Amino acid sequence: MTIMKCAMKKQAGFSLIEALVAFLLLSVGMLGIASLQAISLRSGYTATLRTVAVIKAEEILERMRANHTALLSYRSAAGTGTTAPSVDCSDASGTRISCLPVQMAPYDVYQWKQDVLSAFPANTTASIVIPDPADPLAQPQLPWSVTVTINWEERDPASKGAVIKMNYTTTQDICGVLSC
Repeated sequence: MTIMKCAMKKQAGFSLIEALVAFLLLSVGMLGIASLQAISLRSGYTATLRTVAVIKAEEILERMRANHTALLSYRSAAGTGTTAPSVDCSDASGTRISCLPVQMAPYDVYQWKQDVLSAFPANTTASIVIPDPADPLAQPQLPWSVTVTINWEERDPASKGAVIKMNYTTTQDICGVLSC
């Protein structure tokens, strides 16, 4: 009985070493959770940029569908979309005003490229490719295959300071001058 009482007195609490080991295990677990949180934030940022790229590409395609009679004007404006068009198709408040379809196309491309550049990080490019009208397959009564590409750069989460080139490309058919 005395041995049992003596053993009970020695088991009264934790030793300092046990407390330090428990603290070490807790610290390693918390570092793992912090690392997972950082990876989650980076992945969320990438997903956000991809979503914005899809929305912006669809935006210009919808503008082209709404103004399909001026599809060739979109083609000529696609390469120069970073300079303001000669005709501003909006008033001071930003509301669209009446413009001819051939005037609306450069305005749409300019507005779209400005939106893309403001939504993405630096070194972002956006392009629109419409087939050459000299191509026999690109007849006005047939749907035209329009390709929209947005390229941007992100930091590589796997290596410090490295950059990954990301892009989103979509190709869709848009009816030309005549309805399809």
